[in-house]
Amino acid sequence: MTKQTFIYLDNAASGMLDGRVLEAMLPYLTEFQGNPSSIHHHGRVLRAAVEKARKTVADLLNCSPSEIVFTSGGTEADNYALKCAAKDYQIKQLISSPTEHHAVIHTLEQIAHEKHIPLIWLSVDNKGNINLDELENYLKKEPRSLVSLMHGNNEIGTLHPIETISNLVKTYGGIYHSDTVQTMGHFRFNTQNLNIDFMVGSAHKFYGPKGIGFLYRKADKTLSPLICGGSQERNQRAGTENVAGIIGLAKALELCYREYNNYHQHLWNLKNTFKQELQKVVPHVIFNGETSESYSLPTILNVTFPFEQDKMILLNLDMHGVSASGGSACTSGSNKGSHVLQAIGVKPNHIANSIRFSFGVQNTLDDIHKTIQIINEILELQNA
Repeated sequence: MTKQTFIYLDNAASGMLDGRVLEAMLPYLTEFQGNPSSIHHHGRVLRAAVEKARKTVADLLNCSPSEIVFTSGGTEADNYALKCAAKDYQIKQLISSPTEHHAVIHTLEQIAHEKHIPLIWLSVDNKGNINLDELENYLKKEPRSLVSLMHGNNEIGTLHPIETISNLVKTYGGIYHSDTVQTMGHFRFNTQNLNIDFMVGSAHKFYGPKGIGFLYRKADKTLSPLICGGSQERNQRAGTENVAGIIGLAKALELCYREYNNYHQHLWNLKNTFKQELQKVVPHVIFNGETSESYSLPTILNVTFPFEQDKMILLNLDMHGVSASGGSACTSGSNKGSHVLQAIGVKPNHIANSIRFSFGVQNTLDDIHKTIQIINEILELQNA
């Protein structure tokens, strides 16, 4: 019996753990004992490792180690920044986009409900781009605004111009939070050149372990804790640190920065090849969101197959060993369909035929060619 080949093209949900990251983590899972808050030798060794990792992340982002707070992941970091900033800075207005991740959308909705303040959803075009003039008008009317606009969209890959947004928010005295979960590790950030108050990272999106992330918190934007208890993370986030995860996060981000040019070129080669080959096999295929190298992520390609095709193509791909998704993994249990595709005007019957393919550095051109071949075979059987 021929062994089935499995191809993983759902890296936007979670990337593959880099072997070098696992190697860096292993001693902190098997050798080093204790709690980093303990004052004895074993505790001090772990504390030093955590602070070394914090400095690594800070150096890569060109910020101070005190501006990095480790969390359990991107969702916690988003909640921490948004909920605590809204409370600590007496925010009078929330501004965001309907294409944000639910970690942001649901958090903002809760804040608006509890604080009885307006929540503004900016208009987006059919590619997922926001209207900057609209943003400026809302900031003019209420300077004490908390703006949350992601960098790269997790479903369609469209990039927001965060440098332009950050300057605009700064001009009118607002606070800017950006969910950078999909771009952290895939782009180089220099916080000294950005007027961003809060940014978010989640290690498993850039080839690190699951269950660990961080919040970049600009030095002048102190926050009260979201999670209370002990004095960990300089009294900013209670709970015993996930030492092995922190080590893995720092190593993964370091590797992404070191290998940035090679990674970026490889990912764009995968995405462009997939796009070109898919157009040959499915002439009327539709690509959702921006797809050019200037305005989109190299890791994500959202595809709508022609409506006359069977809606079960995602299941058929899975049966053939190809893992992709119908949208964000965090909303896979919902029967409402992708809120992102709805926001950019994709017809409901097309949303059901839309698939997100997302690429990682472990993928090869052979993966791309085999997937295209499988898609072709699936469609030929459906049309037979």
